[in-house]
Amino acid sequence: MVKNLQVNFTDNFKSSKIHFHELVKFLEDELNFEISSIQINFISSKRILEINVKYLGHNYFTDIITFNYSEQINILEGELYISYEEASKNAQKFGVPEKFEYFRLVIHGILHLLGYDDQNKNAKLVMKRLENNLLKKFVNQLNLR
Repeated sequence: MVKNLQVNFTDNFKSSKIHFHELVKFLEDELNFEISSIQINFISSKRILEINVKYLGHNYFTDIITFNYSEQINILEGELYISYEEASKNAQKFGVPEKFEYFRLVIHGILHLLGYDDQNKNAKLVMKRLENNLLKKFVNQLNLR
């Protein structure tokens, strides 16, 4: 288990926490960071909409919201809120296993904690390529299908 990492599921969503710990450990090694404190929360679409409206002023559904509290770029502290329902829709839309979409969103959130941005076309492209490469490498390393 990775120290200072919490993975939380709502009552309606269950998964193996060990895979998320393995993923974050993999990302620590690949991207050279340490964890001060990270919470990964899998929540409903309704709950993520509430957070999006209350804290970001956005009145729409999203698959992930990242709150970055890090004071140093390589010592991460933050919260990831992942809508398991939006992730499931994305998995169906793109024809990938749901667990791979959950992994992709965790990678996406960690990249945000590291300072990556997806606010413009070029930054989004860089982030997406790195996200896809890390996901592929992780899935191959664990022999997941």
